[in-house]
Amino acid sequence: MPTPKRLAGTFTAADFQLVLLRRMADHNPELVEDARHEMNVSLVEMREANKRWQAMVRSPHSRGSLSRYRAVLGEPEFRTPRRVGDLDCEAWLWPLPFWTDLRFEVLVAGNGAVWNEWLVRAPGHPAPELRTLADLTPWSCTVDEVARAFAPARPLEGTAPTRWGLAFTSPDGREAVSEFTWGLLQRTQVRG
Repeated sequence: MPTPKRLAGTFTAADFQLVLLRRMADHNPELVEDARHEMNVSLVEMREANKRWQAMVRSPHSRGSLSRYRAVLGEPEFRTPRRVGDLDCEAWLWPLPFWTDLRFEVLVAGNGAVWNEWLVRAPGHPAPELRTLADLTPWSCTVDEVARAFAPARPLEGTAPTRWGLAFTSPDGREAVSEFTWGLLQRTQVRG
């Protein structure tokens, strides 16, 4: 789906998804390149979007995370209460132009602090059937979906703030680790 060009001085949801893609290029440069072409966006535009995002995040006058997401993405499409362990929060979900079956989710504490931010399956969109390691293809599923399909999965610390890992045993008894960027599967490796 082509991404609308941004207006000078604005940072839009289309720009934000380029930031997500830029980090995903570390694992899947060919998928990111295909997505960039599909969106009719140059490599320079992608780099510029990431540069502008990083400047917003690191600015001494930076807004808080939630304010920044609202300024860039607008009002969320959905807001729903969520309980994570013994913590109550609210999930805010926004659509992004490229990933029509996913939403960008931010978990917000009662005081407005952002606990988590990543891509999740959009409400009403079915999760893929994940039965074997072969079903775990890049960009096909989210952290939550892999954790449910291969329970009990063990969370692993990621190599960057936007990365997560899950260790699990496949139905055929092999130990595996799936790696995610912004909550979207990037790769799965079999251990040993």
